[in-house]
Amino acid sequence: MGYKHPTPIQAQAIPVVLMGRDVLGVAQTGTGKTAGFTLPLLDILSGSRARARMPRSLILEPTRELALQVAENFLLYGKYLKLSHALLIGGESMAEQKEALNRGVDVLIATPGRLLDLFERGGLLLTQTSTLVIDEADRMLDMGFIPDVERIVSLLSPNRQTLFFSATMAPEIRRLADVFLSNPKEITVQRTAATAPQIEEGLAIVAEADKRRALRRMLRTQEVQNALIFCNRKRDVDILQKSLVKHGFSAGALHGDLPQPVRFATLEKFKAGDLQLLVCSDVAARGIDIGGLSHVFNFDVPIHSEDYIHRIGRTGRAGRTGHAYSIASPYDRQFVDAIEKLTGRSIPRFEVDGIETLEWADDDRRGRGRGRGGKPQGSGHDSSQGRTDRSGPRRDQGARPEKTQRQPAEVEIAAVPEVAEVRQAEIRTPEARSGDSQRRDRPRRERGGADRAPARREEPRRDDSRDRSQRSEDQGAPVIGFGDDVPAFMLLPTRANRPSDTGRSGEDPDDLLADG
Repeated sequence: MGYKHPTPIQAQAIPVVLMGRDVLGVAQTGTGKTAGFTLPLLDILSGSRARARMPRSLILEPTRELALQVAENFLLYGKYLKLSHALLIGGESMAEQKEALNRGVDVLIATPGRLLDLFERGGLLLTQTSTLVIDEADRMLDMGFIPDVERIVSLLSPNRQTLFFSATMAPEIRRLADVFLSNPKEITVQRTAATAPQIEEGLAIVAEADKRRALRRMLRTQEVQNALIFCNRKRDVDILQKSLVKHGFSAGALHGDLPQPVRFATLEKFKAGDLQLLVCSDVAARGIDIGGLSHVFNFDVPIHSEDYIHRIGRTGRAGRTGHAYSIASPYDRQFVDAIEKLTGRSIPRFEVDGIETLEWADDDRRGRGRGRGGKPQGSGHDSSQGRTDRSGPRRDQGARPEKTQRQPAEVEIAAVPEVAEVRQAEIRTPEARSGDSQRRDRPRRERGGADRAPARREEPRRDDSRDRSQRSEDQGAPVIGFGDDVPAFMLLPTRANRPSDTGRSGEDPDDLLADG
């Protein structure tokens, strides 16, 4: 493989692993941690054979790409050893993975989710696993895999050897290490969250709308052999990749929503040199080893400061010189401050030719109350929201007809038909009619709202019987009904008009009426 001298993490970890002790390794990315546990593991496993569905060692990785890379290194390092391995990752055929486990494997390289799926289906047993390797433990924590890892550890034999590697040592990682490890040998190569000294860093602060143009200018002016371009969101990866292809760059896209065969094919094209640029999310920020990667560009400043170290750690590997440049908007100050606090030093600023360099904004809340480009909404630009010029019709919508003005209340009252007034006058008393005429003369705004309710409460309830008597005096006898002459069939029977023959002899007619 061309390795002549071990890296510091390899020189300290390999002897301890060969002794059978647990190891807690803390080293920045790109320092050779993979070979630090793979090489001694091959030496330990070379003495015996594996059984069906019982892997002898287990290596847990947070991402599929990292698991695939460890499997490739295993094949290269163990070229002359008769050891078998199996790769358990999502997106691949589970039947083929079961078949590989049935033949027996010495090294099982897996992601936590697929491993638990196969275990619940009865595809493997973990009782004979003597060595457990947890790689990129801090990334496991960020991706939410720690509950799965804890369950996997509970399925293993307590007499195992555990190798625990992480790029950073947060308090949560320390707690997990105390639970998983037994009297470990702690190996810390460099200060926590330190960046490699051979990586040249830079930070440009430009407007949000100028970020793509600044990236294209940097790609043309810098001596870029191949580069990784990181975005925070998956949809921005696709948008930026299409934009670069449109401007003549050879670029591919890599993120978690792509099918696994597409991800593998894109990564292989980039490693082979068929693609110069690879726009990706943080799925490629951990453990992806691409030989001779010259540049890393942070199109978006990472939200989590630890991700910055892993991103720029893709370049400057194996002692080579690398370049890592970040493009920030004026509202990314809080993220840059967190990165500089974590690394312990400030990122040098630089200017992009032809692009205006800005300063940090007073309001560092990212995107709150602003549209694209960091412009406050309603600042005078023509958009669907915040439009200030309303003197003419909206653009591309044509002139709209003027709205019909609402007529005053007096007009509405005057438009009432005269027949309705006559009908109201016929059924009301002269006093009520005079009151109504005075009420109609008042404007509506004086009759509505708070003035209307008290007036209704003070007005006495109208007595219908009194109105009928008053109407009888004014207009004579009622015109509805039978008047004073009531038909005989509506009168109750009396003793005078009852029939003498009741149908029952010897009974009182009143009793018969009471009985119905």
